[in-house]
Order: sequence, then C-alpha cells, then structure tokens
Amino acid sequence: MSNIYDIAIIGAGPAGMTAGLYACRARMKVLLLERMACGGQILVTDRIENFPGFPEGISGPELADWIFKQASHFGLETRTADAKKIILSKGRGEPFYIKLSEGEDVTALSLIIATGARWNELNVPGEKELTGRGVSYCATCDGPLFRGKDVVVVGGGDTALEDALFLTKFANKVTIIHRRDRFRATKILQDRVAANKKIELCLNSVAVEITGKAKCESVKIKDVTGGAVKDLRADGVFVFIGMKPNSENFKEIIRVDEKGYIITDDDMQTSAEGIFACGDVRRKLLRQVVTATGDGATAAFNAEHYVERLRGAEYK
Repeated sequence: MSNIYDIAIIGAGPAGMTAGLYACRARMKVLLLERMACGGQILVTDRIENFPGFPEGISGPELADWIFKQASHFGLETRTADAKKIILSKGRGEPFYIKLSEGEDVTALSLIIATGARWNELNVPGEKELTGRGVSYCATCDGPLFRGKDVVVVGGGDTALEDALFLTKFANKVTIIHRRDRFRATKILQDRVAANKKIELCLNSVAVEITGKAKCESVKIKDVTGGAVKDLRADGVFVFIGMKPNSENFKEIIRVDEKGYIITDDDMQTSAEGIFACGDVRRKLLRQVVTATGDGATAAFNAEHYVERLRGAEYK
C-alpha cells in the first residue's frame, strides 16, 4: 500500500494546484499530474484584476507561480505526464489505475480531475492553414508580433474584450467581430472597449473565411441580419469563442453533459464514487480563477473524507 497515493490530481491549473495545496495540508499522500506547465489557462492571461487580494491586479504567470510555490511548500509532489486512461477500482477500497503516456501506471484511492478546457475553433476555411501564421488563440503569447498591424478579435466574452484591450498596446487597429448586437462581457470591460480609440466594433457579424497565402491577409465577414459578405484586411486573427472541456479521456467512466463538461454535485463528486472534478472541466455557470480555486478546495476536502471513510478513520 506504500506505493498507492491517497489522492491523484490530473491537471495543474488553479483548480488542480489548489486541490493539491488543501490535500497536502490535510496530510494526504498526493500526486499532481500535468502534461505541460503548471498554471493552465492563466499562463496566457496578461492581467487578472478580479482575484481577491491584488488591488492592482496580477499577471497570470505570476499568480500561477505563487499558487504552485504555496502548494509545493506543503509537500505537493508533481510529475510531468499525460494521463491517458483511468481504470476503475474493482471494488470499494481498491485503488484506481491511471495509465500514463509513458506506459507507467499510477495507483490512487481517489482521483480529482482538473484538466480544464481549451478554446474552440471557428472551423472556417483558412483557419487551420494559417494557424501560427496570423491566426492565434493567445493574445498574450502572440500580441507583440503584431506591432503596428491591424488585427481582428472574434468573440464577445470577457476574454475577447480583455485581449482586445491588451492588443491595443501593439496593434494599429483592433476590430472586434461578434455575432450578436451586444457583448456578454463584464460591463467595465465594455466601457473600456468603448473608450478605446484603437478599437472598432463589427457586431451582428461572423467570420466565414480567413484568407492569405504565406500569412493572414484578410477575413471575410458575413452580416447575420442581411447576409452581405465583405473583406476586412487583417494581419492577425485572434479567436475567443468559448471553450471545450478536456474530458475526452474520462467520458467512458463518468457522466458528462452534451458539451462534454463533467457533471458533479456540489461536493465535486462525479457519477463514479471516489472520482471528483473541479475547475473549467466541470459543468457550472461561472468559469473564473476564483471559482476554480474554490472548486479545487472543495474537491480536495471531499476526496480526503472519502479516503478516510475507506480506512474507517473519518472524523464524525
């Protein structure tokens, strides 16, 4: 039993790292698995203004680093690996098996899935061909490449408007394309966009094609009310039209909704006993760093109690 972890956490965004922090403070034996860098989506976020405790905001990478250092301080063990498959336990009290991309197995009495989500694609002609050559899904990563250029942002949520504002630091002009006549983003972001002279709006419109030979040159835009199509010159296209959960490896063992988000109860418990989910990968109303950390703490607390119940050591 010495090689069996109490809790294995898959995914090291804010939710996964917070779960690790809480589980380690509870003196659980914990392993955090992450196939890339710890931090998740906030690694590509220029500024986070709505996480409590930072009146002037904090950069995403900096916040990720602070959370990781805090969790590591309490002894969180991390491993760079991709969890490819989970084999359910054969009976109550038996461990789960996580098959890693390296061919190794990890065993744990409980699991926390915190694999987050990724940006949706437009799925229009030219998008795949010009990805990395003008088409991007990360303004923080690629914004400086468009100094003095004209760029397009597709989307109408918080991230779309935040990144449009960020891009004005570099671009000559930023055009926001949104399929509706108003944004769903937070009002303060809408006010900032309206006040920024570098930003133009193209509402009731959708991007139907991205054109260019060696690099992005223009975007074909269709008016959803009248159907007219026009060309808009653009050196770059930044796409922020919602997210897709990273739940593909778990759909066979736990319930997900029609969009693939993992279904949990308020305790972060999934449909499989002993498996919990937290953060952007689970079905919920608000996907923010602050809600992800709350999810992570809840998942860790309930995973801890689940393991203690297996051992007959739960405090009642």
